[in-house]
Amino acid sequence: MSESAQRAVPYYCPFCASEDLFPASDKHGEWECRSCTRVFGLRFVGTRGAS
Repeated sequence: MSESAQRAVPYYCPFCASEDLFPASDKHGEWECRSCTRVFGLRFVGTRGAS
């Protein structure tokens, strides 16, 4: 699987709810919001099994 296929894309900034998001670096999961100038990280934890 390619790097771009593994990257989950957030739709909104968790701080200001802007949609002006771009990858912050080449590191997986780092995003920058150009509206509020914050940089934040996301990571996929996993899936929960059925109970």
